[in-house]
Amino acid sequence: MKQLSRHPQAHGETGAAGDAAAGPAPRPTAASEPERLARVRLSRLSEPGDAVLGRWLGRLPAVDVVEAIRTGTVPDHPGLDAERLAGYQARLPGPDPETDLKRVRHAGGRFIIPGDTEWPSQLDDLGDGRPIGLWATGTGSLRLLALRSVAVVGSRACTAYGAHVAGELSAQLAERGWVVVSGAAYGIDAAAHRGALAVGGMTIGVLACGVDVAYPKGNAELIRRIGVQGLLVSELPPGEHPNRFRFVLRNRVIAALTRGTVVVEAAVRSGALSTARRARDLNRHTMGVAGPVTSELSAGVHALIRSGGATLVTDAAEISELVGAIGDDLAPQRSGPVLPRDLLEPPVARVLEAVPATAEGAPVERLARQCGLPPDEVLQRLYELVSLGYVERHGAHWRMVRRR
Repeated sequence: MKQLSRHPQAHGETGAAGDAAAGPAPRPTAASEPERLARVRLSRLSEPGDAVLGRWLGRLPAVDVVEAIRTGTVPDHPGLDAERLAGYQARLPGPDPETDLKRVRHAGGRFIIPGDTEWPSQLDDLGDGRPIGLWATGTGSLRLLALRSVAVVGSRACTAYGAHVAGELSAQLAERGWVVVSGAAYGIDAAAHRGALAVGGMTIGVLACGVDVAYPKGNAELIRRIGVQGLLVSELPPGEHPNRFRFVLRNRVIAALTRGTVVVEAAVRSGALSTARRARDLNRHTMGVAGPVTSELSAGVHALIRSGGATLVTDAAEISELVGAIGDDLAPQRSGPVLPRDLLEPPVARVLEAVPATAEGAPVERLARQCGLPPDEVLQRLYELVSLGYVERHGAHWRMVRRR
């Protein structure tokens, strides 16, 4: 360790470490766990994808990292110099972590960190750029929903053709039991979310702002609906607003979280292509939808396909054919011993008990009446059960997966 500097102002550190819970809960609660509080603090000190801080967290617990920043005693490794330390220390006297946790709980959310049962382990593929933690709203399990997820992204200023294709693909994917992930922006993102929601499907919005901030404002109602029927996720603390760099950094989370990425429309310099490149670098399936050769908004996708960086797809069946093997590997059939039925959380078990084994199955509304839960929560639990291999969607109905 080396002493770079002392910062006399950093005495506002919370003393809540002694109130830690005995261990991580399946979903983070109001318990004041030292590691969770420290990571909340660190999410305020740096921007998403900070590899320097990520390497530091790879060597020390978050509690020790916060203390090292406070005292100016930091490890000697590349990129961590006096200037960067000063930047961290300048943000140290920010909002109290307990205040941030209360704020997200007020919005119906929680803060998920590595080690929680809800943490999606595929995010670890980002290495030093792995998120410090994720703020989330919605009652579904992010880890389980991400097991069978596909990103559908594209241009904000999309054409009517692009919006139609994105909506149709997303609806078809949702009907096949896939979770649609996008960025809740205008254009292709919004069309993808709406397509999944229109058929009673599950969708996740990965935001470049706090989960309590509706951005863009024109999508406020859509974002609210995603938070009710699906999940809203962000690396940024409550109240934070987006900027150009945060959108680009957000894209790496979309790429890492999902089994594959589909680019519907994108110009040559579109930010959606950065998601595709990230997906390719992470060994995820990268797919593109062909458009009119006369359209500039298709030029980026065509170039991606032509270079071999993406596979041409035209419908959900072709997408499922590519990503299905990965999803199956991660979510085996019920005969597998990965997650026994008796370990399911009570709400999930209640929904599973209500699902009929008949070929026709039952719609969400009937299942909600039988298990006594709100329809939106029942839908989220059903998609978790799809990821675990217990149930399957058949049109608007849900039924048990039959063992051979």
